[in-house]
Amino acid sequence: IHTHTHTHSHPSYYSITLTMADPSPPGETSETSDIAPEAASEFVVNPFTVSGKVDYDKLLEQFGSQPIDQALLDRMEKLTGKPVHRWLRRGYFYSHRDLNRILDAYEKGESFYLYTGRGPSSDALHFGHLIPFLFTKYLQDAFNVPLVIQMTGDEKFLWKDMKYEDAVKYTHENAKDIIALGFDPKKTFLFSNLDYMGQLYPTVLRIQKQVNANRVQKFFGFTMQHNIGQFAFPAIQAAPSFCSAFPHIFGNSKKVQCLIPCAIDQDPYFRLTRDIAPPLKFRKPALIHSKFFPSLLGIDSKMSASNDKSAIFLTDTPKQVRKKINCHAFSGGKETREEQEKYGADISVDISVMYLEFFLEDDAELADIKEKYAAGKMLTGQVKKRLGDIMAELVKEHQEARKKVTNAMVAEFMA
Repeated sequence: IHTHTHTHSHPSYYSITLTMADPSPPGETSETSDIAPEAASEFVVNPFTVSGKVDYDKLLEQFGSQPIDQALLDRMEKLTGKPVHRWLRRGYFYSHRDLNRILDAYEKGESFYLYTGRGPSSDALHFGHLIPFLFTKYLQDAFNVPLVIQMTGDEKFLWKDMKYEDAVKYTHENAKDIIALGFDPKKTFLFSNLDYMGQLYPTVLRIQKQVNANRVQKFFGFTMQHNIGQFAFPAIQAAPSFCSAFPHIFGNSKKVQCLIPCAIDQDPYFRLTRDIAPPLKFRKPALIHSKFFPSLLGIDSKMSASNDKSAIFLTDTPKQVRKKINCHAFSGGKETREEQEKYGADISVDISVMYLEFFLEDDAELADIKEKYAAGKMLTGQVKKRLGDIMAELVKEHQEARKKVTNAMVAEFMA
């Protein structure tokens, strides 16, 4: 639901991937399982790290998911009557499982619901955290469907050196940032595991009974040193994939399917969720996968809350945003003006160009910038200035919207 921010040393919404050591559940053949064998590769995508230059086509092949093609995009536009999001047009969300089935059902007048989440580990979010929510908002607006947002303060408390009181505080502060994005309060249920566990528990229990400790160990790399809360947590994160977790929204139905937008590293985790759905007579959740959102410092470096230079935070001032881009955004441009005009920039590694692909809506302007910059007709400073203008405005707009979010509004979304 979420983009990869390289900040965790444990499975979470934004960095949960598996090495698939346990191919399929008991009694299920490989034909009915989503799980594909993993191949050795020069990049690493697992629960603890994403490193090397990720080959997304190879990852798609390795995981056995389907590419999002033009026919699927055309179908989404036809069904919603709205243009597809630029992140779909530009191939940032590029792979899926069962999206065609979601669209089939929608075409017949059947609804579905969206599921995303946030692991609140600090009171400041950066743009990497924002991306999955912005995309989920597009999906909610385009399809006019319900959305559930799980706040996993319990997960952060179990894994991090964090006081319980801080988990509560960060959940509340992060909720304000999420609400500020403009979700429809009538169709959005934002819940904290710390409060909602009573209602979630019947679904969690069914999942826990279906998966033995040996399987969890293999999937997540847990050892006997991990606490029992960590062993139990995957079932809590899986539960919102099934509509039975929300009887106040869906009644006693088990038939409403879930669509989960997430970074590609989370796919193997939800493969486990999909594999246990049939024995429980639940619908398998569908998935839309994204590529990773890069750090300011370059595609191979980590975006980290502990390294202020690596990311643009929603609490940064417009001046700080521009300074970070000018000083720290990794450039594919040449060292001198003369060299840049002669040889042009390597836009495949240029972070300012990558960020413009995310945040500049105008396809024609983006193509023009890329063409001129690569040909040496634009300088790095000019590209960074355009990005700085866009990002500074986005931060300013977000901060103004967040100021208007009251405690009463948070209570309404979480009711």
